[in-house]
Amino acid sequence: MVKVHMSEPQNIDDKLKEWIEYFNEAREIRRRFANWEFVKKQPPKIRIALEYYIETGDLYNAAKLAGMTMEEFNELRIKAGIPSIG
Repeated sequence: MVKVHMSEPQNIDDKLKEWIEYFNEAREIRRRFANWEFVKKQPPKIRIALEYYIETGDLYNAAKLAGMTMEEFNELRIKAGIPSIG
């Protein structure tokens, strides 16, 4: 039988809060540095993929949304001024 200490949930909650804070800060940085004029000028499929990346930081799925390879999308991310965080 495994004993669970009462202090573990607090530690897990603290870690979860840290991760949430980290992801929120990363999203804010991506939003702040993105070249929104460039993003808004893109065709809908590309614009949506860039906005998805800005919100999530998920390069793999953003590239899939855009119909590009990860390398192609990463080049587009750089053109759009969106930093890669994490």
